[in-house]
Amino acid sequence: MKISFWSVGKSHEPYVLQGIDNFTKRIGKYYPVEWQIIAPPKNSGLLPEAELKKKEGAIVLQLLRPDDYLCVLDERGKPFRSEGLAQFIQQRANESVRQVVFLIGGAYGLDEAVLQKAKHQWSLSQLTFPHQLVRLILAEQVYRACTILRNEKYHHE
Repeated sequence: MKISFWSVGKSHEPYVLQGIDNFTKRIGKYYPVEWQIIAPPKNSGLLPEAELKKKEGAIVLQLLRPDDYLCVLDERGKPFRSEGLAQFIQQRANESVRQVVFLIGGAYGLDEAVLQKAKHQWSLSQLTFPHQLVRLILAEQVYRACTILRNEKYHHE
């Protein structure tokens, strides 16, 4: 199973890049992993919110393959405890899912068409975080889940 992190927006900012790279490499010991940064549409700053979300959504839907398992990060989603995220990942592996895509939407969230395509909606927190930090938190939490599955000590350090 491959884990893909997709994020709509700019490339990783230097203040989070080192951490994201670190956790991505660590996850790579358990699963093939990659990041895909999805550039916002041209002139996105001039578009109304709904139109921007629709255009971003169209890009995401074009990139998705039919057999991808899409898990979107959305404030209305279901929260996980770390152990629950580990179980979620293990269940996907048990189901022989080829690729799990964790998607972080743009500044205004995700278009309804993407939310409908998602097989799981995950709320990272009730707090609002900058997208750059969400990337780092996501990578760290997936790494933590991998260590839980292997009964390694990271989770309890």
